[in-house]
Amino acid sequence: MCDEAAAAPARGHGILRDLSLLFLWLGMTAFGGPAAHIAMMEREIVRKRRWISSERFLDMMGVANLLPGPSSSELAVFIGYEMGGALGLMTAGTCFILPAASLTTAIAWGYMRFGSVARVGGALFGIKPVIVAIVVQAIWVLGPKAIKRSTSIAAIGILAGIASALDVDALVVLVAAGVGSVVAKSMRGDSSASDSRRSLALAPLVGTAGLSSSVALGTLFLTFLKLGAVVFGSGYVLIAFLRSELVERLHWISESQLIDAVAVGQLTPGPVFTTATFIGYILRGFSGAVVATVAIFLPGFAFVAAVRPIITQIRRSALAGAFLDGVNVASLALMTVVMLRLGRVACVDGLTLGISCVSAWLLLRFRVNSSWLILGGGLVGLCLHA
Repeated sequence: MCDEAAAAPARGHGILRDLSLLFLWLGMTAFGGPAAHIAMMEREIVRKRRWISSERFLDMMGVANLLPGPSSSELAVFIGYEMGGALGLMTAGTCFILPAASLTTAIAWGYMRFGSVARVGGALFGIKPVIVAIVVQAIWVLGPKAIKRSTSIAAIGILAGIASALDVDALVVLVAAGVGSVVAKSMRGDSSASDSRRSLALAPLVGTAGLSSSVALGTLFLTFLKLGAVVFGSGYVLIAFLRSELVERLHWISESQLIDAVAVGQLTPGPVFTTATFIGYILRGFSGAVVATVAIFLPGFAFVAAVRPIITQIRRSALAGAFLDGVNVASLALMTVVMLRLGRVACVDGLTLGISCVSAWLLLRFRVNSSWLILGGGLVGLCLHA
């Protein structure tokens, strides 16, 4: 166990340099999604460098999972704030996001320039069914944690899934589920604060179009700012919001482009929310990529700065725990509906269905790193379209 004295030496001169070097490295090497990112941070921050005690790390992780936005990125922001104040907050968060955003922008440039070439289309042909399997794995693993053996929570999840299938707005579904969970808990007379201390994490996807110059940068910024402010859970839940907002409501991108964007977000290290970077580039080139990236991550920085002074009270709130129980199970329902819809786009024949099934089996049975499966799916696609 680490104490505050152990962390004190790291707070002296050069902490901003240390934070930037560490989180740049994590941003370049953190594959595997939010759960893997958080595990790497715990190893580096708590066990290796002893900057923060394990208890404090768990508190920050718990609150990050209560907030909308990317949980692993918000945890990086929390750590930066803890170690270096406001400058540390900006340094840690930016350095964790920057490598993935830069790589995603480069891939988006190649996608827009060469996306119609058979080899690129072939790679995506093999990657898309793997992305469906990754979402299946997330649902399989997170399902029991979200339902928590509660019939009322399970019922809320079923109703949320039906509402999502009927194209009810994703934010409306999540808020209604959260309120419903609070009401159900009140009716049971269960208001124990200790219940809220359990984990609330949902911690631990061809054809291109020309740049849509009709999408104003201001509109792009506000759209992704809203998404960053309301998406609870993980990058997988983001898929539901992106589909609802960009495919169904605004018609900015197609189903195929959405799954291509999520595939790139999975293939690159760092936060999956850099899917927004890819979409921004498709819509408005480099400036669109920058605007979408800044907009979707900005709320997370603001939320962390706002709640850190009251982190202990939030962590112990029974009301927040009940609300997030409902939000979490509704998020799982949204993921399930989106997985079924994306599956129809990605699994178009026996081969792609087989790729998806084998990938799901490897993920669930042997816990194979998803990045290797994405690479393998891309190679299979390339070979078929050589």
